[in-house]
Amino acid sequence: MKIGIIGAGFVGRAVTQKAVQAGHEVMLSNSRGPQSLFSMKSALGCAVGTVDEAIAFGEAVVLAIPLSAYGALPPEGFRGKIVIDAINYYHERDGHIEALDRGETTTSEMIAAHLPGARVVKAFNAIRMIDLDVAGRPDGAADRLALPLAGDDAEAKAVVAGLYHQFGFDSVDAGPLSEGWRFERDRPAYCNLKPKQALAETLSGTTR
Repeated sequence: MKIGIIGAGFVGRAVTQKAVQAGHEVMLSNSRGPQSLFSMKSALGCAVGTVDEAIAFGEAVVLAIPLSAYGALPPEGFRGKIVIDAINYYHERDGHIEALDRGETTTSEMIAAHLPGARVVKAFNAIRMIDLDVAGRPDGAADRLALPLAGDDAEAKAVVAGLYHQFGFDSVDAGPLSEGWRFERDRPAYCNLKPKQALAETLSGTTR
């Protein structure tokens, strides 16, 4: 499928590389414009464009930007699209957000409220990008690991689970977006890779 990626840091570049290797068409973008991504075209084998172009290009759009930047995203462009929220909340970078600090919402719920009509799935936030690159294993391998996801749209979650599978990982569905806190920063499942059953047990046993 066609995947637009917003953000060209470690996360954006790593997901781009894996998606291209899996046979998807990818357009990478950032806030500085496509001229700043000139070397990425040949290095990663992807297209580059503006943020608006990446949104229009993608059947799915990956958000790999700081949480503090999501408010600048144009809501109208995302209607009907699968939006993969790979964003984590770091108050040291993003400033304190009281509703998150109090556990009243999640990053994905905030993004979904900003992008009405988008099919938001929380994914790709709970793995280090170096591990995304090297830790994938074939389906059925004894040492295959799993990654969590959460969302309110079953079909969108199935698409994201398919990406996990193509990248060499099983998936564990943590439930609706409101349960995405179970694998946010500082939770037991955050960047702590486990096989599928162990990850499911860790997610279900996590307390807020």
